[in-house]
Amino acid sequence: MKEELSIDIIGLAGACSYALDCIEAELVNIKNKHGKRVAYISICMAEYWKIQGDELQDLAMCALLHDNALTQYISEELKKDSVIHCKKDLSEKKTNLHCIYGEKNITKIPFKTDVSNVILYHHEHADGTGPFQKKWNEIPLFARIIHLADTIDIIGNNTGTGNNSWNFICQFLLKNKDGLFDSECVNAFFHAFTHSESFICLSDNSFEMKLWEIIPRQKRVFDWKTCKNVADFFAKIVDYKSSFTSRHSIGVAEKAAFFAQYIGYDSINVQKMYLAGALHDIGKMAVGNEILEKPDKLTDDEFSKMKNHAGYTYLILSEVNDFEEIRDWAAFHHEKLNGKGYPFGKTAAELNEPERIMACIDIYQALTEDRPYKKGLSHEKTCEMLNDMAQKGFVDSDISRKIRECFGGIY
Repeated sequence: MKEELSIDIIGLAGACSYALDCIEAELVNIKNKHGKRVAYISICMAEYWKIQGDELQDLAMCALLHDNALTQYISEELKKDSVIHCKKDLSEKKTNLHCIYGEKNITKIPFKTDVSNVILYHHEHADGTGPFQKKWNEIPLFARIIHLADTIDIIGNNTGTGNNSWNFICQFLLKNKDGLFDSECVNAFFHAFTHSESFICLSDNSFEMKLWEIIPRQKRVFDWKTCKNVADFFAKIVDYKSSFTSRHSIGVAEKAAFFAQYIGYDSINVQKMYLAGALHDIGKMAVGNEILEKPDKLTDDEFSKMKNHAGYTYLILSEVNDFEEIRDWAAFHHEKLNGKGYPFGKTAAELNEPERIMACIDIYQALTEDRPYKKGLSHEKTCEMLNDMAQKGFVDSDISRKIRECFGGIY
């Protein structure tokens, strides 16, 4: 019988949506929790059609991850042009590309129902003037719902709260009925939100509690292939944040799992190591690229901001139910045995073996991988540096020695 890992996949999607929000805040000034607000508006609208159970769960997941290709889109398309035009380009041009990327990425997520073309068409207009010129009756219902919810949240972000904002939203929807949005979705919105007070929870953050009341955070059991797909999905989002670390998270995940298996970890813990490795740098989504991609030495202030990424990883993954073990394995990768690491200054007595492994694997991967400004070091040179760090009390000497043995015939 194969061992399988159970994961709060909805919670993980919610945590990832926060990381994506950090990118949107950096580029287009969308305030935090955008993904969760879009999910909340979407599931409230869904009541109009009596959508329940697995379908409602999958709608929430799609809404949370509707912009999953944002970092990829920025990396592969916008950086070809001037960063100055990022905001304009993101909102007016090539919208179809991030939808195409996002649709492909989402196939790695284990949905319970058919969500084909939901991400692909979530920017389509009811009258056929969207990126793919699809009219409302050619667009999946979930895509139409998310499109309206996404647009409304952006408007709410720009117009503030209160009656004035609500009146503007109402006028906007009525004006764009059968244009941007189909009449059925507009009716569904007004069915869910009947007055300004019913909409106000989006600004006071009480909506998040209501979101998780409607969408139960039930853990789901995944086999190893599915678990790996989920991990790779999130790692890809993180790694596209910066071209300097284009495969770092995947590399850490692969090596952490390989090493764990090498030293005798069981299947479940190997999977946990892979997942922790894939997610260990998710906090970098909250750090600006001017710091992440600076080839020169960071100033003290810049280094302080860079160090925050491990703390952000801890905070982001704390949102996931029963994820404490994987969260700690992921977030403590910059802690040192002598207590001089970050973000928490953990000591040797406070760091268990998986946390020590992750710290060593992260260093090994960073030193051996090629980056735009440097060629990766050899296995032997990297192991010499790890051994030196062990002698200084930074990392575990036994793990460092085993890494030399484990990867000696491979790299």
